[in-house]
Amino acid sequence: MPTSTLITREDIVAEARRWIGTPYRHQASLQGVGCDCLGLLRGVWRAFHGDEPEPVPPYTPDWAEATGRDTLVAAATRHLITIDAAAMRPGDVLLFRWRAGLPAKHAAIATSDTTMVHAHDGAAVAEVAIAPWWRRRVAGTFRFPGVID
Repeated sequence: MPTSTLITREDIVAEARRWIGTPYRHQASLQGVGCDCLGLLRGVWRAFHGDEPEPVPPYTPDWAEATGRDTLVAAATRHLITIDAAAMRPGDVLLFRWRAGLPAKHAAIATSDTTMVHAHDGAAVAEVAIAPWWRRRVAGTFRFPGVID
């Protein structure tokens, strides 16, 4: 159930950090049990907004390459607020492309100007530096609806 109608950046960061240590599980979205990068975003969404805005169809690990469509960016654009990457602040959503020309395939939540929480295949949810490698791959930056500054 949603915790509030007014959401602060600190609330989002705290919720994302609660997922740290959750094992990586493809297509899952259960805190402490398992999630992938999309599952992390879905879980944070549910904490503040309740039901997810649309059902997530099953997807394979190579879904982006197989379809060639920028499905993740399109969904983010439908449900989140698009912002300029230079305006990114804690609590914002970052989408990444593994390589130029490929659809975005990874997501994270910024926890500071230099760190993010994400779920990465083969590991648990962790807070890591937004190193130059990540910054070069940003495909989109978004804000959750209802966030107050």
